[in-house]
Amino acid sequence: MSRRMFFVRHLQARHRLFSSASNNFEFIHKPDFRPRRIILLRHGESLGNADESAYVTTADWRIPLTKLGKEQAAEAGKCLREKISEEDAKVIFYHSPYLRTKQTLDELLPYFSDSEILSCLEEPRICEQQIGNFQNVQQVLDAKKERSKFGRFFYRFPSGEAGLDVYARVSSYIPTLVRDLDRYRRSGIDMDNVNVVIVTHGLALRLFLMRWFQWSVECFEESQNPGNCQLVTMNKRKDNEGHSWMELEENDRRALCLSDACAVPRNLRLHRMDSVCGMKGDFKPR
Repeated sequence: MSRRMFFVRHLQARHRLFSSASNNFEFIHKPDFRPRRIILLRHGESLGNADESAYVTTADWRIPLTKLGKEQAAEAGKCLREKISEEDAKVIFYHSPYLRTKQTLDELLPYFSDSEILSCLEEPRICEQQIGNFQNVQQVLDAKKERSKFGRFFYRFPSGEAGLDVYARVSSYIPTLVRDLDRYRRSGIDMDNVNVVIVTHGLALRLFLMRWFQWSVECFEESQNPGNCQLVTMNKRKDNEGHSWMELEENDRRALCLSDACAVPRNLRLHRMDSVCGMKGDFKPR
């Protein structure tokens, strides 16, 4: 028997054990920290997006939005308000410390009242991939061309980070996010009314999704950055047994060029393996 088949049979055996036990015992599910939505947002068009030479004399973290970028952010604020329209909605904002993300946030906040905003926190771990300090335009363009051949996840800029480094720091942010949400839950806030909005950068946004949904490196490499100020929404889902998870909206999944399997956490697919296998040993490796 292959190790993979042994693992599947082990999961099936555990499922049968707990299914039979549930007939005699009442299982108490852990309190749910998950918010109603997690909405990720890439900043509006920046001066660096419009003109690569901006990085020669201006530090990356001080690159501002263009006029178009501010208009995109204002429009995103309207879309965000329409999406978060519930009467008792509460919002938690996280943002990268870069100027372009802070300026994007400034265009979002006026659409929400002080009573709706639970907190607004700066989070350095969701900042842009570090490419270098003051940059030589041609060297950066050459490096980006090389990266497209090598792969975004493992390619390291000569004076900066690899995608793997960004993945590591974004991964370390997620437990902080979970602890923050759990503190609000324990304070008595109904998590079904809570929305998390994360204003970040294109690569950091995709790597957040990669960590949350446990994508493979191949799945990440096939994905694409969202457009400037595009909302990427994860909604809470629940089943009849009290389990809950976050699920990526289908339109956003398609916009990011992701497969169906990338829209839900990998561990959720493992929990559902019994339905895939039919509990009859007809599992076929994929």
